[in-house]
Amino acid sequence: MDPLDEIFATMRVQSAVYARLEAGAPWGLSFAAGVQARFGLVVRGGGWLSVEGSTPIALATGDCFLLASGLSYVLRDEMHSSTQNCVDVVKENIGGVVEFGADGARTTIINGWFAFDRLSAQPLIEALPPVLHVRMDQDRTHLLQAALQLFAMETAEKNLGSGIVISRLADIIFVQAVRAYVASLQGQGAAGWLAALSDRKLAPALRAIHGDPARTWTVQALAAAAGQSRSSFAAHFRDRVGESPMEYLTRWRMFRAGCLLRQSDKSLGEIAAMIGYESEPAFSKAFKKAVGAPPGAYRRGEASS
Repeated sequence: MDPLDEIFATMRVQSAVYARLEAGAPWGLSFAAGVQARFGLVVRGGGWLSVEGSTPIALATGDCFLLASGLSYVLRDEMHSSTQNCVDVVKENIGGVVEFGADGARTTIINGWFAFDRLSAQPLIEALPPVLHVRMDQDRTHLLQAALQLFAMETAEKNLGSGIVISRLADIIFVQAVRAYVASLQGQGAAGWLAALSDRKLAPALRAIHGDPARTWTVQALAAAAGQSRSSFAAHFRDRVGESPMEYLTRWRMFRAGCLLRQSDKSLGEIAAMIGYESEPAFSKAFKKAVGAPPGAYRRGEASS
């Protein structure tokens, strides 16, 4: 198991809505910030994507973008084009075709919004850039392209069961977009646990931690799993991930415990054993230190995290 398996297993898309935007130049739409993730697929034409706090991105036919953190953004044919509020334009046409703009060059963008368990997704959202832009001419995006093509076909006309199909495709698109991003980090020297997943010197240790979080891991044991000396492994791990192997282990144990507390009815003792603590008090102490609230309060929704 790797970290993405663990996160995706707990943050499954709970709902997804979309609108097929048919725009004639000049055109522009502004989208307010929100809690939902957003993604878009340019089916025809192109334009510009401006995300809060980021440099504008030129979009071409076949491009996909993903905003996991729900930032505000603007879509338009040219940077100088005026914009309309998305709510005013889409109105009652969620799940349908929305025509707007003027009589110029035509652009079709499928825009989607989907909701998932934000707490389960937090480690991933924190590790992602504000916007993922995947060009269809990039290598290693074949599966994403296939999912996007299916999404485009499914949204072109309403069919029986379209709602559930679109929701599942949104789930797949999110996973594949993150995969494409992780693949793009190879050889770039990027820091963070996502980048470490493509680091051959660290990936075996990460898989070992997530495959058996209850094991009494030591730096020496993780170094052996990665085929390195203790000192070189520890230094390389901190340099690439940004924390020590033991800090990473504790953080992911607490993440897993939080998911189990919210999404299962297992007792505190059972959860403690599942993540490597010999007693419930030891687990409770560690959890409160990491999260800021005892496990019971966190399960009842009384924690601020």
